[in-house]
Amino acid sequence: MKKILLALVFTVSSFGFAQVQQNTPPQISVAGEGKVTVVPDEAEISIGVSNTGSDANTVKKANDAAIDAILKYLKAQKLDAKDIQTERVSLNRYETEKKKFQYNATQTISIHLRDLSRYDAIMMGVMDAGANTINGVTFKTSKEEQYKSEARMKAVADARKKADDYTKALGQKLGKALLVTDNSQTYYPMVRTAMYKEAAAMMDTKETLAPGEITITANVSISYGLE
Repeated sequence: MKKILLALVFTVSSFGFAQVQQNTPPQISVAGEGKVTVVPDEAEISIGVSNTGSDANTVKKANDAAIDAILKYLKAQKLDAKDIQTERVSLNRYETEKKKFQYNATQTISIHLRDLSRYDAIMMGVMDAGANTINGVTFKTSKEEQYKSEARMKAVADARKKADDYTKALGQKLGKALLVTDNSQTYYPMVRTAMYKEAAAMMDTKETLAPGEITITANVSISYGLE
């Protein structure tokens, strides 16, 4: 009886699977990519203050004084408050080789600079105010959403072109899109400078910025029906 029941279940399952296969329309899946290359007009600048000493209170006060001066300088430069943000604050204790404790206080500030022509002046200003590290600069565009849209259109056109090529080679006709998956990821290259105040003082303020170009990329996967 068990053998008969198992055989019946297997037959019904196989029939159901065959029905699904028969009801699934023939389709083709392709991937497309679109790129838009632009000259950046904005930058995200990450600066920091770091102080080390044997007394935690003294180290923290030194950091607080530098940060206060930096924020006042940026405010005086008419930068919008929303474009200045504290990223990280830390106070750590560690033991030296001489079995004595030292304290390190650090604070990182992110500056969204919307006018690249002010880059040199702002950088030198924050260093003069007390910043002693520049962690990195990320170049961006103020028209990001517009360029993302253009990149998506190019990605879809690229996918459609591939699908047309394949269906023509197969002697079939391309149908409607059945499934669209956006695989895009936003990435901005960061220029890591790790510049200290002493090195910044030696900078030649001319020709210090070369933002180049950034590429906005969109990736899409599309499944089309075949007719």
